[in-house]
Amino acid sequence: MARYLLVGQGICGTWLSYYFEQYGIDYILYDQHQRNSASRVASGVINPVTGRRIVKTWMIDTLLPFVWQAYQALGDQLHTTLIREKNIIDFFATPQMQAAFMGRLEEDDQYIQYPSNQQKWHDLFQYEFGFGEIHPCYHIDLAQMLDRWRAELIQKERLVEAPFQVADAVITADGVQYQGKYYDRIIFCDGAAALQSTYFSVLPFGLNKGEALWVSIPDMPDQHIYKKGLTLVPWSEGLFWLGSTYLWEFENEDPTPGFRQFGQNWLQQVIKKPFTIVDHKAAVRPATLERRPFVGWLPHLPTIGILNGMGTKGCSLAPWFAHQFTASIVHGTAIDPLASVSRFEKILRKHA
Repeated sequence: MARYLLVGQGICGTWLSYYFEQYGIDYILYDQHQRNSASRVASGVINPVTGRRIVKTWMIDTLLPFVWQAYQALGDQLHTTLIREKNIIDFFATPQMQAAFMGRLEEDDQYIQYPSNQQKWHDLFQYEFGFGEIHPCYHIDLAQMLDRWRAELIQKERLVEAPFQVADAVITADGVQYQGKYYDRIIFCDGAAALQSTYFSVLPFGLNKGEALWVSIPDMPDQHIYKKGLTLVPWSEGLFWLGSTYLWEFENEDPTPGFRQFGQNWLQQVIKKPFTIVDHKAAVRPATLERRPFVGWLPHLPTIGILNGMGTKGCSLAPWFAHQFTASIVHGTAIDPLASVSRFEKILRKHA
């Protein structure tokens, strides 16, 4: 039986190792715990529409039923609830945003509606141009998923809690040798770190930095997600996630005083209840320039695989493509050509 070496236990590595378990594939996963990784700082929201034009996100009609079942199944295995439906209350920040929403509603009302009671939220929020509702939206408990699955990996003796040193790996067309052990293939699920690898540095990553605040708002209902420019997401009892930024140019991965002040100003202007900022984190997302992930084996060195580039859509794309990657290994089925890393064969071979 082939043995695989997986690198990284963010959302991609978690889902890939989960499906490897489901299919009985032999593997070892290397990961050094990072409290502020992109997977841990992310909101965990799956929103079916995006942008000022309120367009459907890529593949969302297929992804929504799949991820609902997938997170429920993983949650059942971990004896917890990982996915909840929490629709988005979308407060229009400008008359133009209201007009765009209403125009989209006239064309296609899938996933959106305009509630008749436009005064419903005035006791809690300051808004002047009404609101729409986006549904269904899902919220994933990423912190619990990552922590509980990590404990599962440790119990199964599948996890090596150490950084993977790519310089120490001998990777050839025949296999992988690392720290005295042999593996048939290696798959990198290491997020933004992949851009520093000689194997993946030529791929069109478009890393961007996001920041978020954790805010205590004891009197805020937690049945919905709230949005007015920034997004306010229920996190735990009385605690909310507020974010996020999308910085394409940044000096480091550290939280910035500027965003903390921006978030505090937003809270003061939008929220009508007392609040306390309790934490501030930042992380770099493994986004791509064409907003499509990188999945599969390198065409010029097929002992090396990648599952990466999910960007802001990791909660919906990671389980789908982890399953597709696993199925390709077990059954020889194809990976979606829009996501397959083989679409960059020419540039990968040129820089090999």
